[in-house]
Amino acid sequence: MSFSNEDNKVARKLFEVALQRELKKEMQLFSEILDQWKAQKPEDNRDDYYRIYTAVKDFDKHISRRYDGLKNSWFFDTVIAMLMDKTITTLDLEDFSEEAKSEISRSLKIRESDQL
Repeated sequence: MSFSNEDNKVARKLFEVALQRELKKEMQLFSEILDQWKAQKPEDNRDDYYRIYTAVKDFDKHISRRYDGLKNSWFFDTVIAMLMDKTITTLDLEDFSEEAKSEISRSLKIRESDQL
């Protein structure tokens, strides 16, 4: 499905909301890694450095795949993916048209049943 122009505008705003949520969640993870490092005070810091580096690098790849260079034709599938990984909830869909909400709901149910 392709969104209407109005639904595309809603999706763009929702992508920013989702991005901020993901950034906050991952920054918390990075902080936890650093807190563990501070508490352990290891003599060799390479493993901890690698943990933080890997976490940042992997997250950067995820963010790039999900949000960079999104084409309008990918908006629908991106919204479904964000719902499936719980970056957004169905409450976040309120500004979409009824048709878009219906299609999102239908597609989400199909994808969830495929994962069972």
